[in-house]
Amino acid sequence: MSNSKTILITGAGSGLGEGTAIGLAQLNYKVIAGVQILPQVTALRKKVAELGLENNIEVIKLNILDKYDVKVALKYDIDILFNNAGIGESGPVFEMPLDIVRDNFETNVFAPLELTQQFVARWITAKKQGKVIFTSSVVGLFTQVGLGAYASSKHALEAIAESLAEELKPYNIKIQTINPGAYFTGFNETMAETAFRWLDDKKNITKRADLKAGFDAFFSSSYSKLDPAEMIDAMIKIIPSDTGKFRNAVPQLVEDMLKGVQLKSWENTI
Repeated sequence: MSNSKTILITGAGSGLGEGTAIGLAQLNYKVIAGVQILPQVTALRKKVAELGLENNIEVIKLNILDKYDVKVALKYDIDILFNNAGIGESGPVFEMPLDIVRDNFETNVFAPLELTQQFVARWITAKKQGKVIFTSSVVGLFTQVGLGAYASSKHALEAIAESLAEELKPYNIKIQTINPGAYFTGFNETMAETAFRWLDDKKNITKRADLKAGFDAFFSSSYSKLDPAEMIDAMIKIIPSDTGKFRNAVPQLVEDMLKGVQLKSWENTI
């Protein structure tokens, strides 16, 4: 795909999404950067202007759960859809309120699938080549204690992406996933705080101090602080490319870890 292609990115208001939008624009791709809330629109437009990228990035409000935002996004003629927007919820699944689990699936699975369906239908009707990339996660391929609800939504996304990849081959529409590890963008740190808004030591079996100790141990490890620049560099190569792997875990140590965990899972006992 040439640099003339237009790429729509959801969840471009911070972290890997923002970095990828800027990186692709610097490579002279046309980027529609969708952000969740209006303050992010203002902040990103300011950053785009400071970088002199106004001709390559258009910043729009795109809350993927807002039907009016989605209607605006669907007016764009794009070549690549990067479904990057997502939320994360932490806490023990056996006690987590079900409305929170449903919200996780609504944002991470149903909304990106609906947006994908609409763009794919347009491409097929127009007999146009297209590409869809989903931001999954390393926990789309294994489950970390305390992140079961988030991981299950990413597992579901993996299954949908695999199915789409086969279904859409006859129409020359490509599908990929990107599976970031624990990059130090603030997303994982914020997700770890979500359980503490509903966990109640007077009602719940899981105690707040125990859950916090588990998260603190993880965030004190070097694995939890991977440099996001490494992931962004990989993403700006993966997203516009005509070729590549279906699943993309970065760096290599993360891919190796995932393969080891998946192999070991066959030896798990109850």
